[in-house]
Amino acid sequence: MKALWKAVLAVLTWTLLFVAVPCQAEPQALHGTWYDAGVARQYADQTDLAKTDLSPVPALSRVGGHYIYQGEFELTDAQPHVIDFKNSSVIGRFTHHIFDAKGRQVLTLEGGIQSKENNPFLLRHGRDLNLPAGHYRLISEVTSPFFLAQPAPYIDTLSHYRKAIAPGNAITLLSMGVLLSLAFYYIALALMRRSLTDAMYCVFILGNLLYNGTALLIYPQFFELHWFYLISVPILFSNCAYIVFVLSLLGITRAVHPRMHYAGMALLALFAGFIVLAAIKPNWSLELDRAGVALFLSYGLTMGILRARQGDFAAPYYSVAVLLFFALGIVSISLSEVEGLYTFYVEHLGLLAVAVEALLLALVIASQFIQMRKQVEREHLYARRDELTGLQNRRAFLEAGMFEVERARRHGHPLAVLFLDLDNFKKLNDSRGHHAGDAALRAVAIALQRTLRSSDIVGRLGGDEFSILLTEITYDDAVTAGTKIFESIKQVLADFPPVTVSIGVAWFGFIDMFFADMTKAADELMYEVKGSGKDNICFRKIDSFASFARQLELQLPGDTQA
Repeated sequence: MKALWKAVLAVLTWTLLFVAVPCQAEPQALHGTWYDAGVARQYADQTDLAKTDLSPVPALSRVGGHYIYQGEFELTDAQPHVIDFKNSSVIGRFTHHIFDAKGRQVLTLEGGIQSKENNPFLLRHGRDLNLPAGHYRLISEVTSPFFLAQPAPYIDTLSHYRKAIAPGNAITLLSMGVLLSLAFYYIALALMRRSLTDAMYCVFILGNLLYNGTALLIYPQFFELHWFYLISVPILFSNCAYIVFVLSLLGITRAVHPRMHYAGMALLALFAGFIVLAAIKPNWSLELDRAGVALFLSYGLTMGILRARQGDFAAPYYSVAVLLFFALGIVSISLSEVEGLYTFYVEHLGLLAVAVEALLLALVIASQFIQMRKQVEREHLYARRDELTGLQNRRAFLEAGMFEVERARRHGHPLAVLFLDLDNFKKLNDSRGHHAGDAALRAVAIALQRTLRSSDIVGRLGGDEFSILLTEITYDDAVTAGTKIFESIKQVLADFPPVTVSIGVAWFGFIDMFFADMTKAADELMYEVKGSGKDNICFRKIDSFASFARQLELQLPGDTQA
């Protein structure tokens, strides 16, 4: 799992390096000025805003407004060009008015998220400039409820623009695809596991899908969804969902972690206030989003570190994910422009931040699954293993034996069953204590495991009784194996006087009975050894259980499987 995390981080790092660099276009720099046109004022076809009473502004207000840009540009040839905005695509409406050197308006271009004008370029506000060479003045009118970053017009050649926008669009589509896939993943997990953690992270992802899909023009261009506040309102709720997600993922409860819990509750109350304030002041909604993102990132990172120090299993993995999210997220909500990059937007950085964290948190969930699976496997193992010796317990041994006997019956393989019992074991417990008896049992188990083949099955049936199933073995090999087992056990029991071992070995060349009957046959042979003075091993070929029962003057068992 650690290697997988390192690989993911390496891929993400190189993706950022190699995808962001080609986003640099070769634009023509526009040296112009923004003017505050006021909310109600309309552009009146002025060709020189410096001669009007409009007030120049150093930057556009993040809470939106009505602004007009004036700049100059030169086209040195007649090849097709494109005009677009750098830094951000979060623009409500825009209109480009282009005047030639004689002051004549030669082109008007409109667009924006709230506009129903068709976009000629995928996921971009770019507009074609098919003009002859010459000097031009650009008057760009922009109206927006709020701004994510500072839009700035630029000019590029059509051929280069098409190449330059491809990496940014790839980031958008790939990251949105990742988030959409993970949204379905977390929905499925939430329904199957009835997990609040998964449900809240799904809400967080859905909020970001709505935000990024609108801000990066997917919904306006493909689905004709032009409601501008899809950029801000969903994030108000996804911020709340993220706090609940952190509380649930890290197991932060009021009873066990009161301070951490109350801090989370305080943030939820604050975010609820943000929602109310956004309803009153909609143009402030994106700024409230920024504040909420900074707060939940800080809370998540702090809680992750604290819970990791307290030994929470998921916290170290989550801390790595949220640390990367924090680094990218804080930068994305703080930037007002992207220096040197014209087709890579602030929105792209924010989308990458969410996609990176979502991918890494999917690994957190996967690591939890692995941990739970290991826990189930351990519990299953403990349920089938003898705690003292590590051998299979009676239930597991009988189940494995019945399966192997059925397989031997189908394929006609011979097999042998050994039943062994430690003689004078009670005397050892009485004289040296139960710790000595336990040590003797463990020593016998180790000796058996060292002596047997990997295909053989061994179990502790209880007390000082053990049983072994030797699979696919001839009678001569069974004698050799049984003798080896006997000598090996005698050797380890030399340290535990007066304990010895009695072993009965029943070899079955033809399988016509149940496994329980076969173990009983070996058990009877073991009792023959005990009746003859103990500390020995007895072998017998058995053609059929009926003949063996007659030899021992036993009543044939009924047709039941233990």
